[in-house]
Amino acid sequence: MELTTQQKDFIRQHEQDDVKELALKLDKEKYRSLDVALVLSQIVGRQTAREKFPRWYNTDGIIYPVHLSLEQASSEITAGYKASLVPGGFGRLVDLTGGMGVDFAALSQRFEQSVYVEQDQDLCHIARHNFSVLGLQGISVVNDPGEAFLQRMEPAEMIYLDPSRRDNVGRKVVRIEECSPDVSVIREQLLAKAKLVVIKFSPMLDISLALKSLGRVSEVHVVSVENECKELLFLLSPDAMATLFHAVNLYRTGKMERFYFSPEEEQNVEIPFASAVGSYLYEPNASILKAGGFKSVAKRYGVQKLHVNSHLYTSDRPVYDFPGRMFEVRQWFVPNRQNVKQFLSQTKKANITVRNFPLSVAEIRRKTGLKEGGELYLFATTVARDTKIWVTGTRL
Repeated sequence: MELTTQQKDFIRQHEQDDVKELALKLDKEKYRSLDVALVLSQIVGRQTAREKFPRWYNTDGIIYPVHLSLEQASSEITAGYKASLVPGGFGRLVDLTGGMGVDFAALSQRFEQSVYVEQDQDLCHIARHNFSVLGLQGISVVNDPGEAFLQRMEPAEMIYLDPSRRDNVGRKVVRIEECSPDVSVIREQLLAKAKLVVIKFSPMLDISLALKSLGRVSEVHVVSVENECKELLFLLSPDAMATLFHAVNLYRTGKMERFYFSPEEEQNVEIPFASAVGSYLYEPNASILKAGGFKSVAKRYGVQKLHVNSHLYTSDRPVYDFPGRMFEVRQWFVPNRQNVKQFLSQTKKANITVRNFPLSVAEIRRKTGLKEGGELYLFATTVARDTKIWVTGTRL
């Protein structure tokens, strides 16, 4: 499955090009020996890999699969996070939904033996080639539907699944029951074959409904990259008694924000609500907001919530390690006509965020004429007694 020297040269020469435009203007007769469809798919793959999987991008000889597999594949940074959850030399891994294999490649380095299972024959050929190029050891590739392999497989320390989030006609789906395989149906078989089952889902999935569908979930990891929620990981084990939430925000610099809480803690903890906006304002990162750790984060970091539904926090003293964005407050006011007019006389642009407020960002911009950008941040939100306010500040 090696690319020819001519194909490699063409791919490097056109790597920065718009692939759609390139496909239209390419003389297919002239490049008949090139396999135009293949080289175009490789250009798309390299353009995706440059940021999403840099190790693969920088490894000579990697073959990229079709666009759909690239789209669903984990990024290298989130694949590395999954691998960090497993102690080294852990025995045997079985990945029942192989796909492009980015997660498998990262996880396999933590196991003595690893089995990649994929029903698509072309993906198996590509994966086998790429794993060899990457120098992975102790792996085997099996061309089989994951559910069929599950029936006959020997027990393993860990099973990993990333169910397909496309239906039979190619539409995106989110609910567990719509994904393939439907892990709510094969849950007991999975737990009978592995000490640990790790399942990746879309960040759009309703976590509460998923917990009810799956049962025996020991951990839920909400994983963001640069404050953009990317994926949900559900860890199942046969003896799981309670669930711990991990809200994780990864940065490409290597920095990580991590916040733990349990649903019981979140439900039972009592926190004070702010009577006024203090000197500092805090917005939790995307993972905490998705995980729903609204009260737990306030208790843990000693900040006050503005309103039960606003999910913004304040304090008079700075809390520099708060997991999210921190702002020094300049002013806050009720946005009546007089106050807004005075504010706009001094301000022409601001970065606007809406939290529990009747107007959208677009509506506020249209009504005020404020342009996007600058150093000033404006939060439109609700505080005690359902009072609507605007808070302005600069990011720290």
